[in-house]
Amino acid sequence: MFRGLLLALAMLSTQVQAQALSGYEQTGRPAVEREDGKIEIVEYFWFGCPHCYALEPHMKAWLKTKPDYVEFRREAPPFNQGWVAHAQAFYAAEKMGVNDIFFDALFDAIHKDKRRLNSVESISEFAGELGIDEELFAKTMKSFAVRGDMQKAAKSAVEYGLRGVPAIIINGQYRTSGSIAGSYNELINVMNAVAEREYKAANTATN
Repeated sequence: MFRGLLLALAMLSTQVQAQALSGYEQTGRPAVEREDGKIEIVEYFWFGCPHCYALEPHMKAWLKTKPDYVEFRREAPPFNQGWVAHAQAFYAAEKMGVNDIFFDALFDAIHKDKRRLNSVESISEFAGELGIDEELFAKTMKSFAVRGDMQKAAKSAVEYGLRGVPAIIINGQYRTSGSIAGSYNELINVMNAVAEREYKAANTATN
């Protein structure tokens, strides 16, 4: 029995090492099955995270060339109380359809301009500077719908075994990050390679 346990642990260690060398880890979760057949890639981030900000130029470049069979979205889980206002801001901007002018602006204001934007009041006031309805933005940040989005993001982050951000989940089954992949450039390579493999496998299975 003891020998069998050692063998199982050795096999698990080999699998983990192989995954690490491949630049990703398995989440232990089932694949995401979308009706449109696309491969889903999700970035978990926090506006206050310097690593997320450093990754953003790489993500922007990738989004310009990502395959049509990839569906990308972001989630902002409030891992602790200090992240709550930023999560509220992200989902409020999504609800109001203004993330195209809000997302980059808030990131830059926090990291480039060093502004302390960490409350409903300060962030909604900042939104007003961008021409967004300040009162409506504050109200949306505190809405039940935004709270629901935050709860779902937190729940999925736990289910995927995330220990920090930025983190990337590919097709629900694979977890990677700059540290797991080795660099942000390699992270992009992993995203592309795994997404292509999963897409081809799914199409082979259905043909």
